[in-house]
Amino acid sequence: MNAKISIARLSIVSNTLLIIMKLAVGLISGSVSIISEAIHSSMDLVAAVIAFLSVKVSDTPPDSRHPYGHGKVENISGVIEAILIFVAAILIITEAIKKLFGEKIELDSIALGSAVMLVSAFVNMYVSKRLYRVARKTNSVALEADALHLKTDVYTSLGVAVGLGLIVVTGINWLDPVIAILVALFIIKESFQLLSKAFTPLIDTAWSEDEVEEVKNKLNTMGVSYHNLRTRLAGNYRFLDIHMEMPKDESVGDAHDYCDKIENELTSIYKNISVTIHVEPK
Repeated sequence: MNAKISIARLSIVSNTLLIIMKLAVGLISGSVSIISEAIHSSMDLVAAVIAFLSVKVSDTPPDSRHPYGHGKVENISGVIEAILIFVAAILIITEAIKKLFGEKIELDSIALGSAVMLVSAFVNMYVSKRLYRVARKTNSVALEADALHLKTDVYTSLGVAVGLGLIVVTGINWLDPVIAILVALFIIKESFQLLSKAFTPLIDTAWSEDEVEEVKNKLNTMGVSYHNLRTRLAGNYRFLDIHMEMPKDESVGDAHDYCDKIENELTSIYKNISVTIHVEPK
């Protein structure tokens, strides 16, 4: 099975189980911070489903309607996931404020709630690490976004667990909605970071400066005379085009062989790269 699809499926299963567990304990204990975590995990589940579908689509071969492939589907997925994270944070803050300024806060089964948060943190840490590993290996924006969701959930779950522990020690129940608000603010910060990373390639952003410099060094090492080098990204796909200069008395066959040599060198370094070379006489 495709590694990207397999790990995306694992994320769906783990999020589903955690939602059920958090929601049940949240309703039993009356803790808005635990319920906020259930909402957070619900958004994580939606994001995991989107990531699963996007990696399936992004890896389909180019077709007549999409001759450059479907890589940007992953960027669109990342944008949607970032928006979902933001919406989850707003819902959490709204519920927390209602709880903070509403009726007297009563909490039960706090120890159980803390245990559930610790279990959630451990599970999400494990799944997040596996997602990051596959995301880096395949340059998958969608999986990286999903991993960021779960990484955020690790921190927020630990924060809620510590907060519930403080409530047990101090007996101050209003700490619960305050913790939920702090969790939501952290989530908002993460959502803007993800939105920036996922949205930027949708407007054909170039590779990083280090990567472009690396390509230039490689071409110079090969003795290629060129100008007008351009790069862009689309999900886990890379595109590069250059204008290569060759002596005007070179044959078409020689030019073609030289272009193949350059392309083979670059494809040995970068996965999922498409190289376009325009030959010009000098």
